[in-house]
Amino acid sequence: MVEHEIVVGLVLECLAPSNPWGEHIWLPVQILEGIPDTQPWAVLSRGPDRVRYYAGAFAVTLDTLDTAFYRDNLTSKRPCLWVGMRPDGKEPPVDILAVTADPTEGEGLTQTGTNVVEVIDMPLSIAGEIAAFIEAHHVERPFEKRKRDKRPPDMMGRRRPIDESQS
Repeated sequence: MVEHEIVVGLVLECLAPSNPWGEHIWLPVQILEGIPDTQPWAVLSRGPDRVRYYAGAFAVTLDTLDTAFYRDNLTSKRPCLWVGMRPDGKEPPVDILAVTADPTEGEGLTQTGTNVVEVIDMPLSIAGEIAAFIEAHHVERPFEKRKRDKRPPDMMGRRRPIDESQS
């Protein structure tokens, strides 16, 4: 198993709540190709109802066992990266769980129900690096349908009647 890491910078935007009872909304807005000389959680810009932050550097880890998923992502109409976040009420206000190019891993991040998972367009240079990784490491695996046990049809779901007189 070969792993490769692509280190990217992540820019998040915090949107003010639209009502007095709402919470701030955190959205990934940009993936940076490379790491800027900026401290994590530095404010990049402010607007009347939004603040943009550089969240820091994160690794997109590629694994040779998942090349088919990366290929499916790259051949889709919109190649994306998935960003998994969890609000934690501390500083920084959100915990970045993962930045991934694997759609199944992105979906898996949603399973807890407390994580926020958003997609963001994949920059072309990162798509090129992922395509090169697929080219170097992809092995086509045939689909093998799991076969059911061969049991006689009369055994399926049938039990002997319970003799209540022996109880």
